[in-house]
Amino acid sequence: MSADTAIRPRRNSNRPAWEEKPTLIGQFGKGTIITVVLAVVLVPLWTVVVTSLSSEKTINEAGGYVFVPRELNPSAYVVIFSGGQVTDAILVSTFVTILGTAISLIVTVLAAYGLSRPGTLGHRSILFYFLLTFLIYPGMIPSYLVVTGLGLKDNLLALILPTAISAFNLVVLRAFFMNIPGELYDSARIDGAGELRILWRIVLPLSRAVTAVVGLFYAVGYWNAFFNAILYIDRNDLQPVQRVLQQFILAGQSPTTSGMAVAIPGLGSSTPPSLAIKMAVVVVTIVPALIVYPFIQRHFTKGVIIGAVKG
Repeated sequence: MSADTAIRPRRNSNRPAWEEKPTLIGQFGKGTIITVVLAVVLVPLWTVVVTSLSSEKTINEAGGYVFVPRELNPSAYVVIFSGGQVTDAILVSTFVTILGTAISLIVTVLAAYGLSRPGTLGHRSILFYFLLTFLIYPGMIPSYLVVTGLGLKDNLLALILPTAISAFNLVVLRAFFMNIPGELYDSARIDGAGELRILWRIVLPLSRAVTAVVGLFYAVGYWNAFFNAILYIDRNDLQPVQRVLQQFILAGQSPTTSGMAVAIPGLGSSTPPSLAIKMAVVVVTIVPALIVYPFIQRHFTKGVIIGAVKG
């Protein structure tokens, strides 16, 4: 027996390498990588939050973005939620996200269930039609002509219907539905259940994890979407929050908040700087995802792995 063999612990041949206890170097390396990743994520987020709560004096002294908090001033948030353009945009985005996610989930679940059942009329041709969208995209001009031709210009449905179904999410749900044991369907049919009852009582409870993940994908997509608003929405009162944020960044400041002084108890009257307003809007846009994700996180990994691997 060599000296290296005597010192190095022998690995259990019955277990794969990734199930073995990591070495000291491996633990240190993992800790270092996790620390770096957390810093890359948390430092910009911290800077955005602190800058949104900073006064104009603090921002000028820092030369822009503020990392170390000094004089906290919530005037930017007071301006945002004072009933102006940003408040309307938040309500619009919330409405589009809730309605769009509901419509997308209903359409995707029904389509995936129908395409997962063998013998469905024309299911191969319909599935090929959906898969074709992975390779061929109609383009911006044809999409614009279709949406405007349907009379959806300056209509919130223009932010929902063009992206109501995702071929990727459809394939993920279909793959999961196909791997549900057929005996469950047969026993339900023997008991007299129809297809919709089978879907509601059997399929959806078994696919709660993957459905939650697909719903999260849709919700985040609707909340973060702004390009369709550029194409189809001209009215200021129908602009989503991401579109308003883009206008803030491009224009430097919003015409509805420029020069607006607000009274803060204990701080007197102050005018929030444009950079603080921008960062406050950024915070408002990311807070919903941070709130929703912890409730879906326990389904996230399971849903993605099951939906992607099975089938």
